[in-house]
Amino acid sequence: MKDLSKDSVTWLEVGDEAEGQRIDNYLLRIAKGVPKSHIYRILRSGEVRVNKGRIAAEYRLQIGDRLRVPPMRTAERPSQAAVPAREFALAYEDEALIVVDKPAGTAVHGGSGVSFGVIEQLRRARPLAKLLELAHRLDRETSGLLVVAKKRVALTRLHDMFRDGAIAKRYLALVKGSWRNELQHVRLPLHKYLTTEGERRVSVNVEGKAAHSIVRLVARWENFSLVEVELKTGRTHQIRVHLSHLGFPIAGDDKYGDFPLNKALQKAGLGRMFLHAAKLALPHPLSNEPLVLESPLPPDLRSFIDQLEKNEKREYGQAL
Repeated sequence: MKDLSKDSVTWLEVGDEAEGQRIDNYLLRIAKGVPKSHIYRILRSGEVRVNKGRIAAEYRLQIGDRLRVPPMRTAERPSQAAVPAREFALAYEDEALIVVDKPAGTAVHGGSGVSFGVIEQLRRARPLAKLLELAHRLDRETSGLLVVAKKRVALTRLHDMFRDGAIAKRYLALVKGSWRNELQHVRLPLHKYLTTEGERRVSVNVEGKAAHSIVRLVARWENFSLVEVELKTGRTHQIRVHLSHLGFPIAGDDKYGDFPLNKALQKAGLGRMFLHAAKLALPHPLSNEPLVLESPLPPDLRSFIDQLEKNEKREYGQAL
């Protein structure tokens, strides 16, 4: 990236990583630490030019645009040495996107007490990548399919598809209890709030946002059920809260689960929440061709299912 803090004007040429991005958002991204007020001041004053002409903050960049950027004092960037480079197992990759098979216990990005996550490690491992941006999120303890965009136009399209429900997302969850319905639509509004300790939580509340999950029974044992949950909306902690509210908390869930049961499960070998992003189906963000991806249960979850098969009588479902 160009050094914008030098005394002379910087000239930049827009590539496909910034195509379609607003000029104000582009400048905020490349000029880390520069106040928003300063960015908008240099845009209003005409100090920033595109193809030698003045532009508004709403202007969307095109490939090949030539940008004139005045000197700006940027904040010193923290050393990246603390972020270890890491490549992850991939379910898919092409010129537009990467689909990572995220391991449990790894955050998708830094923040909230976590120094770095998948996206920072991936950027560190691929220093020549022009753009790597998360298209959506997964909870830290959730494993499975995570989409990362490599082009701005793909990112914008993916965001639209996730928002509009054009991407089919299915998760596998092991819950406490005997789930009876082969297919059940769960429509319960969800409300975000902070606990007295300042932690983010979600509850079912009539004043919350509409949330829709479709739950399919996969297998059932004496004390547990394996269900597949299709998300029709993408609210924070949606699956965890919907299932817990109905009396079927996810095994190992440390926020909404059965805490005494979780302790017993840890001793039995389940060291984390049993929630896995198993399937994604979407039109490719550039070609519109159908893309169907699957991630098998990781070894730790597969091993726990094998234990259930040995120790509990199966009441429903085929061989897994």
